[in-house]
Amino acid sequence: MPTPNYDTVDVPGGHPIKLWTRGVPVEADAMEQLKRTAMMPFIFRHLAVMPDVHLGKGSTIGSVIPTLRAVIPRRWGWISAAA
Repeated sequence: MPTPNYDTVDVPGGHPIKLWTRGVPVEADAMEQLKRTAMMPFIFRHLAVMPDVHLGKGSTIGSVIPTLRAVIPRRWGWISAAA
């Protein structure tokens, strides 16, 4: 089996976090936010974390949060401009 190109953080009582961040530092606050998210009961298999990871409002920017029987509504990349 080939060596994976990601690192894994096991979260006791939660789901694993797979990080595609080799060579990129992950802020301690962002990691804590990811661990809290990994504890949610509707997470499907694992969280995925990309190299642009950083602390966000509510959820970590640069993370993919797969869910089972749940939808987490959120707008990304939305810019509101006054007319």
